[in-house]
Amino acid sequence: MKDVIGVHFRENGKIYFFDPLKYEVEAGQYVIVETARGVEYGKVVLGRRQIDETKMSTALKPIIRIANDSDAKKYEENKLKSRKAYDICLEKIKKHGLEMKLIDAEYTFDNNKVLFYFTADGRVDFRELVKDLAAVFKTRIELRQIGVRDETKIVGGIGICGRELCCHKHLSEFVPVSIKMAKEQNLSLNPTKISGVCGRLMCCLKHEQDTYEYLNDRLPNVGDFVKTKDGVKGEVHSVNVLRQKVKILVTLEDDTKEIEEYPVEELNFKVRRRRNDNQVNDEELKALEALEAKEVGSKLDDE
Repeated sequence: MKDVIGVHFRENGKIYFFDPLKYEVEAGQYVIVETARGVEYGKVVLGRRQIDETKMSTALKPIIRIANDSDAKKYEENKLKSRKAYDICLEKIKKHGLEMKLIDAEYTFDNNKVLFYFTADGRVDFRELVKDLAAVFKTRIELRQIGVRDETKIVGGIGICGRELCCHKHLSEFVPVSIKMAKEQNLSLNPTKISGVCGRLMCCLKHEQDTYEYLNDRLPNVGDFVKTKDGVKGEVHSVNVLRQKVKILVTLEDDTKEIEEYPVEELNFKVRRRRNDNQVNDEELKALEALEAKEVGSKLDDE
């Protein structure tokens, strides 16, 4: 077993593990570590714990030291320099007439590199831009093209629920999301209603998926014939997933029909593979297929 701590370098960014050595490090503290990008200032979000060394895919790097006040001051200075670098890069992009959208600029802690994150519809030839930026900043320049999910995670915003976007607020990594999740939760399959600010399927579809799968497995399908414990037979008219209640259409003695509601525990039925009755037109189907085909994963934290 090996002692490790979890560190991230962006708010709600991907968590990386480091060897704390003999330092007494607690969650909430800041540390100086060496990464593939160089020396970095990161926040400890997972305190000292043990993991199985055989499950580690790469060698664990040790932390350099616990950050002090001067490190914190330098980090804040770097943030100010990054904002200025962002403005300068915007001017250079306009000067070269490049079809790219600058999202963020970031100095590494040791100032050995300035990273610029941008989005673009296709490949961008930014060689001349890099030369201009290198002449201004006198250090290594890296331009990194990111996806629209990463852009939204950096910029932030408010979702249709009225709350801060999940990716910006609390998700450290993007989770796979599929149309199947919307179907399982009986949501409208209109792409405009299940897409987030980024234009991809909403991350929050994943939040309640396990619960809906469990609850749906306990219910009959609409259109199935069921029998109550007191002998009443009828066709399932609708189901209330969260309340676990079923409305069935029963035929009375005078041949009139009536809808009655029963808790699922009072019904006898054969559990079958659930079917989804959500209907979509051809235009919506194409839009849904396009949504599902787009990349889900994040490139922002890949080092």
